[in-house]
Amino acid sequence: MRIVNLQLEDYILKKLLLFTIALVFMLFTPVQAANVNTVKAAIVKHSIEMGVDPAITLSIAKAESGFRHEARSSRGAVGVFQLMPSTARRMGLNPYALDDNIKGGIMYYKSMYKMFGSVELALAAYNAGIGNVADWIEEGILNEDGSNPENIPFKETNMYVRKIMRDYQIYQEIYP
Repeated sequence: MRIVNLQLEDYILKKLLLFTIALVFMLFTPVQAANVNTVKAAIVKHSIEMGVDPAITLSIAKAESGFRHEARSSRGAVGVFQLMPSTARRMGLNPYALDDNIKGGIMYYKSMYKMFGSVELALAAYNAGIGNVADWIEEGILNEDGSNPENIPFKETNMYVRKIMRDYQIYQEIYP
């Protein structure tokens, strides 16, 4: 019986070692760069499937990563939509996989839009966080309808929303 237990333990340890090696390989192997047109096409496809305006999702991806799937931030965000791996995992997605990253970014934006009801406020929440945007509304800094995005107090977020809204207008002409 002792021999059987040792064999089982040995088998489990070997499987665990192989799994660990595979996981390390997946996490530390550079992601192969995807063609920008391939990324844009995937964004448009998933946006349409998910009921979100492709013009806004293209604008977000352009601002977040320049459509580069291999993009990494100093804070740990990854991919085209610069998702935090923990956020993507909560959505049941792999942020390192191109399609999952795109779906995750669209899902996250869509949830921000549903929460705040305004493109500008959704963008501010995407960048600065839900809590900050909710506080700015509660403090009267931002209107609930998002009609005064110029009042966004974080300079980075203010510029982020302005840039995306400019690009959004351009993409709306391409994807009416």
